[in-house]
Amino acid sequence: MLACLLVLALTMAPIAQAENSDALYALLRPSVVKVHVREFIVEPNDEMPITVVPSAGAGVVFSIDGQVLTAAHLVQTADQITVEFDDGQRVRARVIAAEPAADVALLQLDRLPAGKIPVALGRSETVRTGQEVVVIGAPFGLPGMVSIGHISGRHRPATPFGHLEQLEMFVLDAHVERGSSGGGVFDTDGNLIGVVTSVQFRSGQSQGLGFAVTANTVRALLVDRRSFWTGIGGYWICGPLAQQLNLPQEAGLLVQRIARDSPAAQLRLQAGSTVAKIGDEHFVVGGDVILAAQGVVLSGPDDYARMQAELARLRAGDTLRMTVLRGGRQIELTTAVKR
Repeated sequence: MLACLLVLALTMAPIAQAENSDALYALLRPSVVKVHVREFIVEPNDEMPITVVPSAGAGVVFSIDGQVLTAAHLVQTADQITVEFDDGQRVRARVIAAEPAADVALLQLDRLPAGKIPVALGRSETVRTGQEVVVIGAPFGLPGMVSIGHISGRHRPATPFGHLEQLEMFVLDAHVERGSSGGGVFDTDGNLIGVVTSVQFRSGQSQGLGFAVTANTVRALLVDRRSFWTGIGGYWICGPLAQQLNLPQEAGLLVQRIARDSPAAQLRLQAGSTVAKIGDEHFVVGGDVILAAQGVVLSGPDDYARMQAELARLRAGDTLRMTVLRGGRQIELTTAVKR
């Protein structure tokens, strides 16, 4: 343990001494990676039974044992993840924790290449509005791209699943393009103070602003408490939509996608296969609707946070339990947690 502390102390010192943004960028870039993701979509036809859907974003190495912070929407239902370093080295990775409501996830590399130095996860409560920051990501698939800007403010957004107490975002005036999701926001001492998210861009009302999940949110959800990765891509349904889908309760989570080798796959959850449009929303129907997990009934958006808290308690060997609506019948599913 003492050796680890000494290594971190020695590697962080030069970053704090960086005199300009060029030197800071040179020190940080090897720790910001490109995250390549592939999803294998089963198609309902014989001509093309499987479609490979590739996507990419960014991530930040922040531990000496090869853990990488990134955006949850990028990796939540990924079937294959590869991390690419600034020198072209590629390493396989897997999701070990994720919180879709906050759009943050934690990856574990198969190995950390020699000479790669993790960054320090900073404390975001000391960050000031107007403070200069450096953003490094992979916009348009170009890794290691940098922009410089300022903290414009703080934001506590509502999520589709209700209020998430720990969720806080920085609003940035730094230039953040598509593909930068999962990239790092750094202070001028080289500390990681935020992880870039694209969630706020989807409304089309945030042009000219970037958003990043704060370091304290990341620490609360992925470091101090490991948010359980299910491998489920879901759509929260309630109100009239829940009635149209004949739910026996007020709300549920409609399963859209399931990652291979995930706890959801081990449960044998079934994803939908038909795209439907109701109002302005498109989603996939025909799959399971999750009604309860670990004894928490999803009757309202605040129950999502309660469910996540119960899932976070699970350890290897524990039993994962879900109640789903499938074909008009309620079914109980269980599996042993593998990791």
